[in-house]
This record gives sequence, structure tokens and C-alpha cells, in this order.
Amino acid sequence: MVKIRVIQFGLGPIGVGVARVIASRPDFQFVGAVDIDPAKVDQDLGHFIGLDRDLGVKISDDAEKVLKNRADVVMHCTRSSMAKIQPELAMIIRTRHNIVSTCEELAMPWGRAAVAKRIDALAKKFKVTVLGTGINPGFMMDTLPIVLTGVCQQVESVRVKRVVDASNRREPLKKKIGTGMTVEEFKAKAGKEIRHVGLTESVALIARALRWKLDKIEETIEPVVAKEPVKDVQPGFVTGVNQFGYGIKNGERVIELHLKMCVDAGESVDEVWLQGKPSIHSVIHGVHGDLSTAAVAANCVRRVVTATPGLVTMADLPIIAVG
Repeated sequence: MVKIRVIQFGLGPIGVGVARVIASRPDFQFVGAVDIDPAKVDQDLGHFIGLDRDLGVKISDDAEKVLKNRADVVMHCTRSSMAKIQPELAMIIRTRHNIVSTCEELAMPWGRAAVAKRIDALAKKFKVTVLGTGINPGFMMDTLPIVLTGVCQQVESVRVKRVVDASNRREPLKKKIGTGMTVEEFKAKAGKEIRHVGLTESVALIARALRWKLDKIEETIEPVVAKEPVKDVQPGFVTGVNQFGYGIKNGERVIELHLKMCVDAGESVDEVWLQGKPSIHSVIHGVHGDLSTAAVAANCVRRVVTATPGLVTMADLPIIAVG
């Protein structure tokens, strides 16, 4: 059996989750691991991600050295900003490695045309494929509704609502959605430090797949405020975000994405409404943000290593499946 060789680039909470999925698959093999945290360096990757065995791969902070190893794909899990990860991507591409990244902005990169064009041109030059994906953006609020339109003769509008119980999610995410802040602190940082990155990318990806030319994309963000004590958050303080993304076409909101992510959300649920012929309402329970982000990233690997070189989105790939 020829194994798919993998380098893990970034071992924060999401990177660890992705590495665990990859390590669980017998036809995948780690050949390198990168992280800049001194506390992680020289640890065996298997031990670090919580396995009961070593993987024989030491974590290194020397990315250039690790990338000299021949791999089929680099699982890139560092930051949300395309501009900030561009040097990392360029370094990986120049060593002729395909990339699956969990960078949210990379899920629909063409809204940042200058950066996207540079990445795309470099990937084509070195004959590798670069994909940004995850659960949101990457699947639940964009790829899923796009796939569901396949049973429609026509679609007039797309509406998605994702409710996420953040009570058991990683601490960096809780911080990013403002959990525990005062309303005044939230409003001062909303749209900057406090914001789920990805709604505008999901709106744009849906429009691209449906070949809709939008007039504009709008985004709003509001705090969810505790009415009673919940998860160490007192009444009157922020438990998370209510965030909306809108795609406007001919003055109408033809795409509406609503993300409610907070520690008092209750049951997590994902709903999609397609207005068209026929009109469809889909309801899904049980999707776990962190586990499913790792799953989507890992499940894209086979598609990416065989894809046409360049910068691609989930809408450009064949349907992914587990394994």
C-alpha cells in the first residue's frame, strides 16, 4: 500500500485535531511536523497529540528543514488571515507540496484578489494545489447549501442558520466571540478582535457556485447577552455572537447567513432553506465544530493531491467523503 505522506504545519487546537484524524488512518503517514512554540519542539508528534504511541516524527520549529522532506500534502493550521499566512504558503508551495489549510479567508480567497492571484500563480508554477477549508467556512454554511441546490431546477434565494453551543469549545474560540465581556467591550472590539471570520467568504462562495453576480456583501455582528448565570458568565455580560452575512443582488438579499455562537446556545443545529423549484428546508443535528473541522480538512486530502494545480475552493473539488 502506497501511503499518503503528510507534514503537519501548526499544532494549535485545530492542528492537533487534524493530526489526530490523519494519524488514525493507516494509509496516511506523517513525515514532518512544524510549530513555533518552544514548548512543543522536539516532542514526538504522536505523544503530543495524545496518542498512546509515538509516530517517530519530532516537532520542529525549523519549517524550511521539515519541508525538505518529501510529502504529498501539508496540513496548514495557523492563522485566519490570508495576508498573514501568505509567506508560509509561499514557502510551502516552493517546496512543491500541496496544501490543505484551515485559514478561514482562504476558503473563498478571491475577495482578496491581489493575494489570491499571487498564491494561485505560484501554485501553478510549482504544480501544486492549495485549498482553504474547514467546517465554517468550508462546509456547513457554503458547501452544504451548494450541494443541496443540486436537487433544484432553480434557486431564488439561500438562507442558512447555524447555532453553535460554544460551552465546550476551545478557549481561543470563546475569546474570539467575546464570551465574558461587557456589552461595551464587545461593541468596541466587534468586527475586529471579536468576529467569526468566514461569513463573507461563505456568501461569496455560494454566489460563485451559483453564478450569481452580487451587488455587494454585507456583514453585521451583535452580542448575545446572558439573562441568567451561565458557564461563569453573569447576567448582563456577553455569552457570544449573533452574526449575519448578506449577499445583495438587484437590491434583494438573495443570500442570508446567520451564525449564533455562544455558551448558552442550547443544542447545536444547522438549517438550510432554499427558495426555488422545489423549495427545500434541511435540518442537521450533531455537527461538532472542532471535530468536524478536522474531519473536513482530512477528508479533502485525496481530492487535493489529484486536483489541477492552482488555488481552489471546495466548490471546485469533487464531493468529499470520509477516509
